[in-house]
Amino acid sequence: MQGIHEYPAIDDKKIYKQALKYWQTQLLHVQQAYYHQGRRAVIVLEGWDAAGKGGAIRRVTEKLDPRGYQVYPIAAPTEDEQGKHYLYRFFNKLPSPGTLTIFDRSYYGRVLVERIEGFATTEQWQRAYREINEFEQLLRDDNIKVIKLFLHISSDEQLKRFSERLNNPYKQWKLTEEDIRNRQKRCEYKTAIEEMFNKTHTQCAPWSLVLGEHKWFARIEVLKQITAALTANVQVEPPALNPKITQLAEQQLGIKQQRT
Repeated sequence: MQGIHEYPAIDDKKIYKQALKYWQTQLLHVQQAYYHQGRRAVIVLEGWDAAGKGGAIRRVTEKLDPRGYQVYPIAAPTEDEQGKHYLYRFFNKLPSPGTLTIFDRSYYGRVLVERIEGFATTEQWQRAYREINEFEQLLRDDNIKVIKLFLHISSDEQLKRFSERLNNPYKQWKLTEEDIRNRQKRCEYKTAIEEMFNKTHTQCAPWSLVLGEHKWFARIEVLKQITAALTANVQVEPPALNPKITQLAEQQLGIKQQRT
């Protein structure tokens, strides 16, 4: 598992914009390859409150074909979902051939918030490590790539971002009672997160840690990590053009394919 290291901040906006454009373009090319080849992937984003998951997801999806991905922000289960197995609501969100599914928080809530807040019994959340590993193995066996990222920020940086949200009218909606309550239990969450890594970092679905202290760096790093994971063992180059299309374009439109 990739460890958390001190990465340099990206302080130059021009450099950030250049890197953002480059990696968004690379990711778009990978998405197109997945579409042409009928491949599928599940991308899981977890992290501390205010770690930048939403901002990272916006940059990941900004240039993608909207027909080829779906983002699911995961909150408390609905009335219909309550009383059913906690993985139920994730099975029906799995990607169709040629598409990506992005979970903004995920089934890992079972061993995080449900564990800390007492929504799951000790027996239930302890059993969940095995269930989650088996679920992710099931996805891999069905040729669905599983990519898991955790955005980490320090306690001081989290408090700074909470203060910014509180004092910015356009961001106040982001600060919730749950955020404040979770902040008081940060030590408990730290223990739960470490155990989650230890028990669910597997060969078929490893965790990658992204230092979220600097937002620009984190957004680029998320793009790079996702692009690299999606590209592994995948032919990204576009498929050859159908000769019939070339012939029809020349005959009926009077245009020729430029030879390189």
